[in-house]
Amino acid sequence: MRDDREVDTVDVVVAHSSRATLRVGDSFLKVDGDPTHARREIDAMRLAPVPTPDVLWHEPPVLAVKAVRGTALGSLDGPDSAPRSAWIAAGTAIRALHDAPLPPWHGPSAARLGRELDAECAWLLEHSELPQRVITQNRESARSVLRPWKPAFIHGDLQVEHVFVADGAVTGIIDWSEAAQGDPAYDLATMTLGHPYRLEDVLTGYGGEVDRDIVRGWWSMRCLLVSRWLIEHGYDPSAPGCEFDVLRRLAD
Repeated sequence: MRDDREVDTVDVVVAHSSRATLRVGDSFLKVDGDPTHARREIDAMRLAPVPTPDVLWHEPPVLAVKAVRGTALGSLDGPDSAPRSAWIAAGTAIRALHDAPLPPWHGPSAARLGRELDAECAWLLEHSELPQRVITQNRESARSVLRPWKPAFIHGDLQVEHVFVADGAVTGIIDWSEAAQGDPAYDLATMTLGHPYRLEDVLTGYGGEVDRDIVRGWWSMRCLLVSRWLIEHGYDPSAPGCEFDVLRRLAD
């Protein structure tokens, strides 16, 4: 029987005007004003052939999921301490996802991405502290991904913090609200964004032929598309190791 004097610690994992995620004990409470995000997340986790969190309950606008075992593979702006075997295992898990039957939802088209890229680069040129050269070179690289691709079941937001590992194996992949049909190279790029030297480890597990230049193009695309959103929601893309650092590195 639970002692009523016990109170679980509530940790704020992320909070902004669109959504918030809280950790209470061994569960996460995800509060989202758009009910389609939770529905897609639940359906995607049911369809994905990789370890995912257990859904505890869903009462809109709140989705409760159980914490997965292990630790995050890394962080965008943090040191890389996971063993090579964990990155290889992550690549193997991504391949299993990309080989699975397609989900019913479509991600952004190349045409839409091109329009968004133009708008975000214009905003960055007007408002950011990045040199014009850095934005222009990355924009050119980003445009390389705007080509026909064979759609795959992609996670859609496969940040390194969303992949959990233990003992060299993937124990869970979290945050599936952006899952859709899309370019598989996008997932590979998102996960290795802050750790480009790990791309070859991931591809060892992934297998097959992968165009490294397209992955690099997605590194540029993701950073250019998300930087304004980060700034407007209180995050700092100019922090060491984050998006502006990645853009500068890619322009060198």
